[in-house]
Amino acid sequence: MGHMINRYARIVVISFSIVLIAGCSAITGDPREQANESVAAANESISKHNRLFEQARDTYADVKKKVESGDDPSKEKKRITEAKDTLQDARTNLQDAKDSLDEVRDLDVDPTVKRYSRTLSDAMDAQLSAEAKEIEFYGILEKDPALEKQRDEALNLLSEVGDGYGKAEDAYAEARQIANKNPKVLGPAKS
Repeated sequence: MGHMINRYARIVVISFSIVLIAGCSAITGDPREQANESVAAANESISKHNRLFEQARDTYADVKKKVESGDDPSKEKKRITEAKDTLQDARTNLQDAKDSLDEVRDLDVDPTVKRYSRTLSDAMDAQLSAEAKEIEFYGILEKDPALEKQRDEALNLLSEVGDGYGKAEDAYAEARQIANKNPKVLGPAKS
């Protein structure tokens, strides 16, 4: 029996909180308050994403180990489907976070806040794209858990996944730099 791929795709999980914008007013309708509300909603969605993302990755790692140890791959199809579905749920939460951040673009807030939220949104786009490719990979595993017939296609997908996560990592790093260089406008970024 052929073994499953021995390398993991790089993971980018948003491990820092989107910083809250400093100097907010309690006045309803204030753009800075609206930006804070968008950031808070994004943080909540990111937390849900991260939990589900890790759950999907843990399921995949467990299935991979079982298949590589010689267990019958067909017995693992249900768990592979579970990992794929969980990752899809995670993506939905990340898309919700991105949508929340996109709301900041139309607000009358400091340009640095807009640039920061746009950079995070771009990072999330890259991550969403990589996660979509990873879901395609799981789809291949559903049909061929030992990758006896579609190994090359799976390897190509994993390469694309790794590249996409690399782009996301770079954009997240850029967002952290923006936050760290503008502590009067943005709180310090957490990594």
